[in-house]
Amino acid sequence: MKRALPFLLLSLLLAGCQGWQSALDAQGPSAQALAEMFWIFVAVLGIVWVLTMAALLLALRRRRPADADPLATDPGTERRMTITVSVAAALTLVTVISLTGLSYAAQKVLFSHKDGVLTLLVTGQQWWWKITYENEQPNLVFTTANEIHIPVGEPVLVKLESSDVIHSFWVPNLTGKMDAIPGRQNQLQIQADRPGIYRAQCAEFCGLQHAHMGMLVVAESKEDFERWRNHQVTSAIPPNDPERQRGMEVFLSKPCIMCHQVRGTDAGGKVAPDLTHVGSRRYIGAGTLETTRGNIAAWIVDPHGVKPGVNMPMIQLAPDEVQPLATYLEGLK
Repeated sequence: MKRALPFLLLSLLLAGCQGWQSALDAQGPSAQALAEMFWIFVAVLGIVWVLTMAALLLALRRRRPADADPLATDPGTERRMTITVSVAAALTLVTVISLTGLSYAAQKVLFSHKDGVLTLLVTGQQWWWKITYENEQPNLVFTTANEIHIPVGEPVLVKLESSDVIHSFWVPNLTGKMDAIPGRQNQLQIQADRPGIYRAQCAEFCGLQHAHMGMLVVAESKEDFERWRNHQVTSAIPPNDPERQRGMEVFLSKPCIMCHQVRGTDAGGKVAPDLTHVGSRRYIGAGTLETTRGNIAAWIVDPHGVKPGVNMPMIQLAPDEVQPLATYLEGLK
């Protein structure tokens, strides 16, 4: 059992190298380049550390005779020490230059842009992500929030902006970090080589709810993506059951419409997430809660209890208005 303990500890450490938010579980060209650079750095620096520790141990094991003259020198020893230090300095210089070149090569992969069929404008806000799918045809432009869909194997250009403070866009499985800075537009490209759901995160401290500023990137086949996009550009389907009709009436009669938009209704707010198809998203509150009717109701009734400091105000609702409103929003697929 004692012999197996080191291997168990190592397996626990390596378990963090996989998953939907691990930079070492690369699923795209940019992330692959960064992961390869990481492991090369680990190997080279690990070797340097082992050699340094070995030299230190050898030095500690040497013992001078008790009656030796501390000022005495040996020309042969001095010459060997000079050669050793010179070789070590030269190897250090070569190592640093090599790792710098490797880092430069990885950055070229990270910042290179290929021609793609999809361009996104991602705007960081406190504390959620606004995503606009740009297109030359105005009827194919639409806005969503906190969830990106992309076709597998296609390079996607992401334009990054911020409406308030500095945020940082990071999808560890697909690419490196890039800041979203007020008054400036940065760009990077993401690509997923296989279908999956990858978690993104704001990687720059941006305020009280920085940790709850997540996002999902859903990579799917081109056919599934086109089906999703064609649905996203449509307006919300009017409810056909009494409870959801009542919920829509509540929504349109409250201050919700001043901030949120639901295409196909009178709600035209632009300062908060577009809710036209909010029920089709996996999470609400930028990755804070799964999209269920109960969670939607909890968010509506007390958003600050779920996400303290959020800009959404508390809305005064009668007890019999909460469930119809949550049912209406959940049904916006």
